[in-house]
Amino acid sequence: MKISRTVETTAAPAAVFAYLSDFSNTTEWDPGTIETTRVSGDGGVGTVYKNVSEFNGNKSELTYETVELVPERKIALKGEGKAVHADDLMELSPTGNGGTRVDYTADIRFKGALKLAEPFLGKAFKKLGDEAEEGLREALAKL
Repeated sequence: MKISRTVETTAAPAAVFAYLSDFSNTTEWDPGTIETTRVSGDGGVGTVYKNVSEFNGNKSELTYETVELVPERKIALKGEGKAVHADDLMELSPTGNGGTRVDYTADIRFKGALKLAEPFLGKAFKKLGDEAEEGLREALAKL
C-alpha cells in the first residue's frame, strides 16, 4: 500500500530538511506514531530509529534506518518489523517564495498472513495519509 502526499510550507528547504531528517520528529506530526527514538547513529545515513505506531487499532514496532540523505533534497528510510516492511521517501524542492514543497511517499507492505488483509485496508490507509498530511503541514508551519 502506498501513501503519497504533498505539503507546501513557507519554511526554507534547509529548515525542513533538518526537521524531517531527524525521524524522531514523527511523534510531532504523524498521528499514528506513538514513539520514535534514535537507537544509534548521528542522524546521517545508517542512523537507526525504533518506531512504535498504531494502525487500525493494532500496535507495531519497526526499526527504521536512514538509507539516503541529499541535503535539502531527499530523505529515504527503510523500516522493518515482524509483520511490516516500509520504505519512506521525502523529496524536497524549493518553491518560488523561498519555501519548500515536500513530496512524501510511504510504501508499506505486510508480511505473511497480513498480506491477505491489504485489499481491505484502503480506507484506513487513506485516513492515515490524510491525518499525517495535516500533521506535517501544521508542524512545518511552525518552523
